[in-house]
Amino acid sequence: MKPALIAIALIVVGAAGWFFVSPLFIDETVDEGFDFVTADGRIDIEAVTAMPEDKRAAMRDEIMRAATSAPDRQHVEAMPGAGPRVVATGTFVDADAVHKGSGSATLYALPDGGHVVRFEDFRTTNGPALVVYLAKHPSPSSAADVLDGGFIDLGELKGNVGNQNYVIPAGTSVDEYASVVVWCELFDVLFSPAALARQ
Repeated sequence: MKPALIAIALIVVGAAGWFFVSPLFIDETVDEGFDFVTADGRIDIEAVTAMPEDKRAAMRDEIMRAATSAPDRQHVEAMPGAGPRVVATGTFVDADAVHKGSGSATLYALPDGGHVVRFEDFRTTNGPALVVYLAKHPSPSSAADVLDGGFIDLGELKGNVGNQNYVIPAGTSVDEYASVVVWCELFDVLFSPAALARQ
């Protein structure tokens, strides 16, 4: 009986030893592709949002770098209707050395009582899941300024280059909002703010 117990003990000790020591001698190779980049060089937002949160966070810099080098999405749109009145204007500025913006943002009151924000000569750094916010902070320079101050979502950025319009939801008290923000919804990153000066 003793030789059988000794044999079992040796097998258990050998298996445990192999389990703990073998990683020192065995390589685990990973070769991940850019499965979040489409054939035309754009970011596949659905693929990125489907990633586990820890993987997405770990790949944040890589995803942002790929988005920055993606081709521009140009959008040119005429101003709707006749007789809009300028309520406030602002100029897009860089959020930091990587996230840049230029052009103007103008808040208009429309004859029907609605409001629209119009971008002209607009350009911003490309990125994943970019949206437009109307923010309460008068001059946001950080993510906390936008998130803590309050905002309303005006929808997906139509293009990172060009003239474009964003309708403000009916019933919004536009006097409460002091800036327009281009925002990366995926990583909560400020791309470009425009402080609005009342006319």
